[in-house]
Amino acid sequence: MSAVPEVLEKIFRHIDSSRDKFIQNLKEAVAVPSVSSIPDRRDDCIAMMKWASVQIRKLGGSVELCDVGTQKLDDGRVMKIPPVLLGTLGDDKKKPTVCIYGHLDVQPAAKEDGWDSQPFVLTQVDGKLFGRGSSDDKGPVLAWLHAIESYRALGEELPVNVKLCFEGMEESGSEGLEDLLQERKYQFFSNIDYVCISDNYWLGSTKPCLTYGLRGVCYFFVEVTCATRDLHSGLYGGVINEGMTDLFYLFNTLLDKDGNIIIPHISDDVLPVTDDELKRYKDIDFRVNEYKEEIGADQLLHREDKTAILMKRWRFPSLSIHGIEGAYSDPGSKTVIPRRVTGKFSIRIVPNQDPQKIEQCVTQHLNNMWKLRQSANKLKVTMTHAAKPWLTDVEGPNFIAARKATKHVYKVEPDLTREGGSIPVTLALQEITGKSVILIPIGAGDDGAHSQNEKINVLNYIQGTKLLAAYLYEIAQVHGK
Repeated sequence: MSAVPEVLEKIFRHIDSSRDKFIQNLKEAVAVPSVSSIPDRRDDCIAMMKWASVQIRKLGGSVELCDVGTQKLDDGRVMKIPPVLLGTLGDDKKKPTVCIYGHLDVQPAAKEDGWDSQPFVLTQVDGKLFGRGSSDDKGPVLAWLHAIESYRALGEELPVNVKLCFEGMEESGSEGLEDLLQERKYQFFSNIDYVCISDNYWLGSTKPCLTYGLRGVCYFFVEVTCATRDLHSGLYGGVINEGMTDLFYLFNTLLDKDGNIIIPHISDDVLPVTDDELKRYKDIDFRVNEYKEEIGADQLLHREDKTAILMKRWRFPSLSIHGIEGAYSDPGSKTVIPRRVTGKFSIRIVPNQDPQKIEQCVTQHLNNMWKLRQSANKLKVTMTHAAKPWLTDVEGPNFIAARKATKHVYKVEPDLTREGGSIPVTLALQEITGKSVILIPIGAGDDGAHSQNEKINVLNYIQGTKLLAAYLYEIAQVHGK
């Protein structure tokens, strides 16, 4: 293990001594209930972007809060979209430029949802910082700013130029962001050398990782209409084709008992597994029993084999059924035949699957099954939204720098992982800049993002700040070599 450079030793000591201050900053950020999906919290999202702009200007950076227009809500209201923050620190032509993406909006949260503490009051218990956004993504965003601040505080020159792209609508589809990326492609995003995102998590809770791939997603609505109004089952049961039974029939044609997708041609374009890729899985620190206990399942698929489970999570497509709109789901009994039901499912897609082809395969399959059903009801299949998968090269300078940085802080070689979820901005930034993107998570796999009692460990928060500071240093060292 190589020695930690002297400048990083100084920065690490500064970060350790600033621990209480950095936690207080996170407390301020968590206190702003910037829930982008709740219209009444839209002003809080805007306030959060303004708060971040103040922090960046304190670091000597320049900031533009970019107007990205308005959004029409389902109830007809038109609301302003929170501005996208574009910030710049440094413009030295001799230095590489790193673009950092993050988001400052959060998922909804309330004490009555099952939180042990108030979700918008950062609460420290047993070395853990509980609060909505602590891990997703306010904690990591602040870790970036604190890493930069540490260079400034010690009078050390920032080793790279930094461009910041922070948004306040990530949890609500990143409304307006992609149009801005395209609009500024040849200005703000034109001279970027590397892109880094910290908006995901370690695979477990003990070993750091770097992420090089994400699955995409295709989301479908399957609507079946059987009548013009809801019907009493005592009067009409047994004399019509019911929409619910038709929908269950269609759902049962999507997967086999082992969780394999059985839609024809859906996996034709999945990239084959290479020997090098297979070797990568063998050394990954993943404990099947802990994973099983964490989700509360009695048994997992794929013979509970570590490599098979990871590959099914990350590099093969999966299909999940999410719910049925129009069906009775409240407590108690109701003997109703719903006039229309809409089943909802998604397919997580992988390289080289294309959303358009997935839409064709799904639509054709369901229509074929519908013909066999010979139901008198009406069927409508819609792909409501889609995001492409992302995969990048792990041998380039971006990953070399991140691996070195990880070893400086954690004294271990990080696992190289993929994620089963989707972060659409990752591919968008790669396409806009034409440069390498890396995901460097600082939070642990048990942080509970989007769930009750979301947290980030104090250790992860502080060590993660060191990691990001070291990454900026190492990027400057490997650039151009």
